[in-house]
Amino acid sequence: MRAAVPRRLRLLFRGAFVLLLAATLALALDVLHDEKQRSHRAYAVGLRKSEAQIAARLRHPTGQLMLLNAAAADLPATPLVPLVLPFGAIDFDDRSKALQAVELAGCGVVYGDGASLCAGIGSNAFAGAFVYVVGHIPAAPLVPHRAGELDFSVAHRAWVEIRLASGESWRWIAPYQAQAGDAGAAGAQRGRLVAFDADAEVSGDTRPQRDVRGWMWQEGECLGGTAASLPAPPASAASATTSSAASDLHAEPQSEPNCQRRTYLSLRLPVPAWREALDAAGAARATVWPPAQLAGTQVRLQFLGPGDGNVLFDSDNPGRGGTAAASAPFALAEFRRLLLPGETLRVQREGSEGVLLEAHGADPEGAEEAEAPPLAWIDALIRALPVPGYDAPIAQRSTIATRLGNYRLTLEGDLRSVNRQLAAVATRLAGYVVAMLAAVLAVWLLLEVVVIRRIALLTRRAAAASESMRQAAGGAGVGIGAERAPRPDLALELGDLTGRDELGVLAQGLRDLLARVNADVERERIRVRQERDQWHAVGHEIVSPLQSLIALHGDDADPAARYLRRMQQAVRVLYGQASPSEAFESTQLTLAPLDLDAFAAMVAGNAPHIGIEQVTYRGPGGPAWVLADEHSLEDVLTHVLRNAERHRTPGTPIELVLAEDVADGASGSEWRLAVRNQGAPIAAAMLERIFEYGVSAEPDEADGRIEPPLHARTTSAARRGQGLFVARTYMAKMGGTIDVANEADGVCFTLVLPQRRV
Repeated sequence: MRAAVPRRLRLLFRGAFVLLLAATLALALDVLHDEKQRSHRAYAVGLRKSEAQIAARLRHPTGQLMLLNAAAADLPATPLVPLVLPFGAIDFDDRSKALQAVELAGCGVVYGDGASLCAGIGSNAFAGAFVYVVGHIPAAPLVPHRAGELDFSVAHRAWVEIRLASGESWRWIAPYQAQAGDAGAAGAQRGRLVAFDADAEVSGDTRPQRDVRGWMWQEGECLGGTAASLPAPPASAASATTSSAASDLHAEPQSEPNCQRRTYLSLRLPVPAWREALDAAGAARATVWPPAQLAGTQVRLQFLGPGDGNVLFDSDNPGRGGTAAASAPFALAEFRRLLLPGETLRVQREGSEGVLLEAHGADPEGAEEAEAPPLAWIDALIRALPVPGYDAPIAQRSTIATRLGNYRLTLEGDLRSVNRQLAAVATRLAGYVVAMLAAVLAVWLLLEVVVIRRIALLTRRAAAASESMRQAAGGAGVGIGAERAPRPDLALELGDLTGRDELGVLAQGLRDLLARVNADVERERIRVRQERDQWHAVGHEIVSPLQSLIALHGDDADPAARYLRRMQQAVRVLYGQASPSEAFESTQLTLAPLDLDAFAAMVAGNAPHIGIEQVTYRGPGGPAWVLADEHSLEDVLTHVLRNAERHRTPGTPIELVLAEDVADGASGSEWRLAVRNQGAPIAAAMLERIFEYGVSAEPDEADGRIEPPLHARTTSAARRGQGLFVARTYMAKMGGTIDVANEADGVCFTLVLPQRRV
């Protein structure tokens, strides 16, 4: 019979390792699940920030340039195509204003040699059908053209062409004419570009094109930083450049005749076909601006030096005449780089369902090759982890206001990119998890072989030895006259279990102990055998005389026979039965003259379109000029009107009253626009606090605090407490003020702006 070995300890030991493996897997899944939730929240926050960043950029003139020219977004840098500028017109006669306008809009096409050129039209049709060409090019000191000289080739000159998609074209040649006494810094030049019809022959009766106007300015320093004076005119053109004005401008010889200096130019070019279309549309009261098929219009400018065929710059041919390759404006060529992989940006004009611009985020170049693709089972596992709201579409929307209308901006996110990124990270971390599991299994296997197997062997052999001892202890003792089979020695093979570790010491101890037991057993055998022999001898010595006595007294009639037989029986019993054995975390505003009366009337009329009904307006009935930013002022009024609409008594009107403030008996120096609504008054303690950021009558979502009530509540939606703060900020930037006061039946907000004389 095989000895039964207890398994409870081994099951407990192995169960601990199974739980350790399960805990490792559960920890990895919990980390992935938590990381997926965090990634979802982080992506949503990042999408809101991206949308706010993109919207802020689109509200900047650079972004508005992209909105107004969506059709030209993917056109090459050259040839130049006129862009709709986010300004009504450009003051081309003023170098600083002209350059500031094109730099602010970011419409310049940049050439590799440092030249930059912008061709654009104003966003206001009533500014005239003109194309503005503004920029700068590197050029040697300018050689002016003398008034009355019929040969333009002796001077620097600009050749310009406008070509429409219909095939119509206009070309002008505009030689540079210096202005006397207006050079400015040493070596600097300034002059006009006087335009003539490039296709007509020049004669003494030829008159300049008055509608084509242009200016050129040249700095006095070389592009390398060296100061230089103007050059003496070349010998071949001496007769053409000896006027008194030129002599006054060029008093010193040029030490570096080939010095390249930054040369600015500003041109205003008429387009007769557009003017005729505007005149016809104006008569029909259906002005359409910008012109149709503007993207098919091309502008070409060549800057020519003295001599025939000396092209110093050509806007259509990058690389020719030293002109390096051109790059498109940043807002048009680089905008989609702001999007993350999988994101989609759509821009639509308000009131239209068509998409003006659609951009998709692309993976960075080389990202797919640099990053190993995630394992399919890991990707499937991550997608299966439940996260509330994860499958719902995620998008951010806003409205961008421009001079030509409003645009709807929609930024759609793609959570699949979060899954891909998380799966890629999990794929890299899977190796560590597998290594941990393998380490646990290796330790388990090592313990099974080195410890558990040896313990099991020792347990089985000890159980077998114990069973042998119990069987031996249960056997019969030694009897006189009866031979018992001798018990075998207790065997416990421990030679393969001995060693220098704890189990080896235990095995060696058991081995020594068993040897001692066997020795004791052997001694017991000898003693038992000796006792048996002794009993045999004693029995033999007693039995023989006893038999003789029985023979003598064997007669049944003899009284001694009965006693002798009793003694013989007692000796036999003692001889046969005797046994001796026992055992484990600046907004910048553009101020301009504004008719406040017409503006307020327009806002009141448009109020129903934004959900504010019963808005009335009463004003002076005549112009009320102020200096303000129209869009910012409209934001101010909108915030105040919305505040009044939320807190007015249902069914009562909101009144806008514009009045002139006359001080000290003089003419009015300020215009006061009052916005009144009927309703509960504002708490006295809150009259100034409501203009602070974050102060609102609604519950504070962050900590549950409730500010004192401003008005009777009409909505339970939480407010951000930023509208009136924005209103006071904008009014201060426009030089005005905004105040609030309680009246008998409601509240009155007063906007005050200084009067502007026009």
